[in-house]
Amino acid sequence: MAWFPGAQKMELQPESENQPAIRPTQVIFHSIAAPWSVRRTYEYWRDSTNLESHFGVGYDGSIAQYIGTETRADSNMYANRRGDGTGAVSVESASNLHHTDPWTAQQVAALIRIGVWMHQHHGVPLRICRSSSDAGFGTHRMFAAWSDGGTACPGDTRHRQFRETVFPGIVTAAGGKPVPNPKPQPKPSGGTVVIDGKPYGPGSSGPHITAMGRALVRAGCSRYRVGPGPEWSTADTESFRVWQQRLGDYPENCDGIPGRLQLARLLREFGGARTHTVARGETLTSIARKYGTTWQTLAKLNGLKDPNRIDPGQTLRLP
Repeated sequence: MAWFPGAQKMELQPESENQPAIRPTQVIFHSIAAPWSVRRTYEYWRDSTNLESHFGVGYDGSIAQYIGTETRADSNMYANRRGDGTGAVSVESASNLHHTDPWTAQQVAALIRIGVWMHQHHGVPLRICRSSSDAGFGTHRMFAAWSDGGTACPGDTRHRQFRETVFPGIVTAAGGKPVPNPKPQPKPSGGTVVIDGKPYGPGSSGPHITAMGRALVRAGCSRYRVGPGPEWSTADTESFRVWQQRLGDYPENCDGIPGRLQLARLLREFGGARTHTVARGETLTSIARKYGTTWQTLAKLNGLKDPNRIDPGQTLRLP
């Protein structure tokens, strides 16, 4: 196990001894959707759930480490530990209940310190991850494989801070140069693309355009005054552009015309009613955290009078 010397050691047991070893190749930043100190976060994971991250960062920039960085933790879904033994190190951070607030200056400085140590101690490359298994740095929302089908964590504002402030700060403090990420290939000229046999863009029409528009509305990206409807309109372009910007994509790929992965994530996260089947040991809070929402939202949506009483096998509606 490896422990960051700049963190308070608050070792979680029995997880710290019982979890398998990993070779850390990624650092993934999270928000915990609670304004907790690092001590309160430790107490929550110790007493209330079988989920945990390696690090916690308080609003004041304090850092605690709960699991050694060469041991698996449970916050990154399929990135926790892969078949080849590689895995992700997770960094939680205090936030408001909806993780809509920015990281404080103290939090930014703490995240940079952790990132530099992970680069220098474990060799995590100075690169933003290009895929769910690619070595480097990222935020929880970037790939569906890092959560149970997708999440908004750590929120739009913090995702932008990661790209604009935190990651560049890690590179600068580490005294290195970022490993260049190859930019995506531009879409074909003409403005219309075909994805899974269906056209998207100016001149296209069909029920799939309506379905895309409704998903954009549910995602909070609507620029529609009427509709959405089956005929592609300027409002479809502008609404999809908002979604692309929310994903933090390259500027040249925020043109309002769907890319395959952009569309797939939109429809996966907002294309229809979603449910979750409660597993043994899960709490409403741990489930909410998986999906980037709050336990209060889940309780209201499912008419739960006692949010502390959910049963294994119970089906919950998701926002």
